[in-house]
Amino acid sequence: MHVVIVGCGRVGSGLATTLEGEGHSVAVVDRQPKAFRRLPEDFAGQRVVGVGFDRECLREAGIERAGALAAVTNGDNSNIVVARVAREAFSIERVVARIYDSRRAAIYERLGIPTVATVQWTTERVLRRILPDVHAVEWVDPSAKICMIERNVPAAWAGRRLGELEIPDVARLVGVGRLGTAMLPDPQQAAQDGDVIWVSVAGDKLAVFEEHLNATVTTGAH
Repeated sequence: MHVVIVGCGRVGSGLATTLEGEGHSVAVVDRQPKAFRRLPEDFAGQRVVGVGFDRECLREAGIERAGALAAVTNGDNSNIVVARVAREAFSIERVVARIYDSRRAAIYERLGIPTVATVQWTTERVLRRILPDVHAVEWVDPSAKICMIERNVPAAWAGRRLGELEIPDVARLVGVGRLGTAMLPDPQQAAQDGDVIWVSVAGDKLAVFEEHLNATVTTGAH
């Protein structure tokens, strides 16, 4: 898939690097040529100097063959304009805009433009919308403070208490799916290989929980 990223700051350059690593073609647009220094030296995608909501600039970036666009500049208004141009003028289905003012995020969500807020959480949520087949975020509140995720319990957790999956101030277990049946979790109950869990996670701590879940553990260790 071809993806257009408008804005080559920390989030934009991170997205571009990750997407290219996943095998997608990428074009990055920024009005400042020096912004492209954030990209890796071996970045093979396009670097387009220009204003992201300019239609000719977007065409140069390959918007007409793009499957997704992420507007992640440092300006809310610019990001919304870019997102609307991509959606309305070029019929791009997967469009997401970064919004710094979380109070405005809900308004744009109602207009049908997915938004993201906060620095640490932005890259994760944008990737989930652009690449929906990878680990999903099931729900996120408009301020991006809390999200809900679904994960398979790694086999190494079998036999350990479900309560050990939780991390204070980071993640709380909400539900467990076992043999096709969902249930409220009993923290003292042992996890089983094949369990599915639903977890509420602080929006900026998702990577912390993922590392905790996927770390190599010894059955019965505490």
